[in-house]
Amino acid sequence: MIYILLSISCSVAVAVLLKLAKRYKIHVLQAVMWNYLTAIILSYVFFRPELKQMIAVPSTLSIAIGVLLPVLFLILAASVRNIGIVKSDIAQRLSLFIPILASLYIFGESFSGLKVAGLAVGFIAIILTLTRKSTAKTEVSAYIYPILVFIGFGLIDVMFKKLALDKSIPYTSTLMVIFCISFIVAALILGYIIFIKKKKIELINFFCGVVLGCFNFGNILFYMKAHRAMAANPSTVFAAMNMGVIILGSIIGITLFKEKVSKLNYIGIAMALVAILLITLSQKYAV
Repeated sequence: MIYILLSISCSVAVAVLLKLAKRYKIHVLQAVMWNYLTAIILSYVFFRPELKQMIAVPSTLSIAIGVLLPVLFLILAASVRNIGIVKSDIAQRLSLFIPILASLYIFGESFSGLKVAGLAVGFIAIILTLTRKSTAKTEVSAYIYPILVFIGFGLIDVMFKKLALDKSIPYTSTLMVIFCISFIVAALILGYIIFIKKKKIELINFFCGVVLGCFNFGNILFYMKAHRAMAANPSTVFAAMNMGVIILGSIIGITLFKEKVSKLNYIGIAMALVAILLITLSQKYAV
C-alpha cells in the first residue's frame, strides 16, 4: 500500500499546484508542457532507459496514453469552465466505475464480499463528498465535457494497468516513451496558442512546470509500481487511489484553502475511510 500512499500524495500535490496556478496567473498549458519535459529528464536521470527497451514498448497503448494525458487536461479544463469544478470532479471520480468493471471482465479479478461492500460504500462516499449546492444554470450541450472526462479518466486507468502487466519491458522505459509523446502533443497545442493566439512564453510558467513535473512524475511512477505490486487486485489500486485522493484532497481543501464543507461532505469523507478499510481487509479475508 506504500506505493498507493505515495501516488495519492503526489496526485494531491499536483491538484494543489493547479489550484494555486489560477491565483498566481500561471498559464497552465505552458506549465503542463514543461511538466512533461521535466518528467522526461527525471526518467532519464534516475532510470537510464535503453533505446532498445523504449522501442519495444507497446506502441498502440503508449501512444494512446501519451496523447490522452494532455488532451484530457484540456477537456477537464473545458469542463470546469462550462459546468464548474464540483461536477467535473464528480465525473472524474465516478470514472472509477470503468476500471472496476475492467478488473472484473478484462483482468479476471474475483471480488469478495468485503471488496464489493467496500466498493459500494466508496461510490456513495464519492457522491456525498463532492455534493455541493449550485445555483448556476448550465446548458445541456455543456455536459459533453464531463461525459468525456468520465470516459477518458476511466480508460486511461485501464490502459495504465495493461501496461503495468507487461513485465517483459521495464515500466521505466514505458514511462519515458509516454512522457515524450505527451510533451510533443502539449508542445504542438501550445505552438498553436503561441503563434495563432499570440500568447507569450513566460519564465514563471517554466518554473511552475518543473515543480509540477516532479510531482506528476512521482504520481504516475508510484501508480504503476502499485499495479505491479498488486497485480492480482487491480480494483484495490483503482479504488484506494480514488478514495485516498478524496480524503487527502478534502483535508487540504478544508485546512489550507478554507473550503466550505457540509455535513453530507463530512459523512462522505468518513465513508471513504470505511471503504478503504473494507477494501484493505478484503486483501486478507475472502468473504
